[in-house]
Amino acid sequence: MIEENRDARTWATICHLSSLLMLFGVPLGNVLGPLVVWLVKRNDHPFVDDQGKEALNFQLSITLYWVIAGVLIFLSVGSIAFFWPAAHHRMFDFWNPMAMPFAMLFGLFLIFGLLILDVILSIVAAVRTSSGEAYRYPLTIRAIK
Repeated sequence: MIEENRDARTWATICHLSSLLMLFGVPLGNVLGPLVVWLVKRNDHPFVDDQGKEALNFQLSITLYWVIAGVLIFLSVGSIAFFWPAAHHRMFDFWNPMAMPFAMLFGLFLIFGLLILDVILSIVAAVRTSSGEAYRYPLTIRAIK
């Protein structure tokens, strides 16, 4: 499907690019930007409705992945702080404190990797949408249908 309406393409592009508000320090700007554009323009053009849902679903998915990575970091740091002395006790033989720094580094790399992926895919989506092509993000949980 190629969208012919220039206004619809413009608003769909803005919807994808508005997720970059987070780079300017707006808390949850990656979700709020597409949400506002989608809510305002979804009834005007079916293309904007479709791409707005796609952008919003992707940003919600990325935010969920960031939260999971943050929990991984929190648990690994907390585990080192609270369980390191107990790791030598028989009850905690299963606990490997040497794996905790790996989990923390993995979580940090995951957060920054997701940030880079988010920025790149948002720009790719904006470019494709500006030419009238409907874009589908990978790794998206499509909660809003």
